Amino acid sequence: MEIINTKLNGVFIIEPDVFGDDRGYFYESFNANKFKEKTGIEVNFVQDNESKSKYGVVRGLHFQKGDYAQTKLVHVAKGRILDIAVDIRKDSPTYGKHVAIELSDVNHRQLYISKGFAHGFSVLSEEAIFQYKCDNYYAPQSEGGILWNDPTIAIDWQIPITDIVLSEKDKNHPLLKDLCEY
Repeated sequence: MEIINTKLNGVFIIEPDVFGDDRGYFYESFNANKFKEKTGIEVNFVQDNESKSKYGVVRGLHFQKGDYAQTKLVHVAKGRILDIAVDIRKDSPTYGKHVAIELSDVNHRQLYISKGFAHGFSVLSEEAIFQYKCDNYYAPQSEGGILWNDPTIAIDWQIPITDIVLSEKDKNHPLLKDLCEY
């Protein structure tokens, strides 16, 4: 397993050791002991989620706040996505900055996203199955979001605007500058 830091402290890429042959491949997607040894982080994931989306879908930018803030470990089981993490920690030197990392069933990369970040992704392949672990349970009363096309964040979702598919909720999130609290 290789750990690759991003420009945002608290967000990093994990490249697992993948063992392939003519039958296919195998890799260990998570091992708490190896993770702690490589990162120094002890994390207790309590919930796993999966979504299936078609090309052009943009999900996000979502976060949980307060007692229900979540750290996530995300990866793609099928397809290709552009994964986005936005720093929403107001006291952070990288507040409002984002990283965009391509995750796919070919590169097997994972993204670790600490509490304090909004998260979203766009589907670049015909279809994608996206899986993620959370260290806290989902609580609808604690969810928040940022408008996907906030001009101050300026995310290039790598999809033509005419092809973007959004939920009604994601069309109506506030801008980053209008967030009341994280």
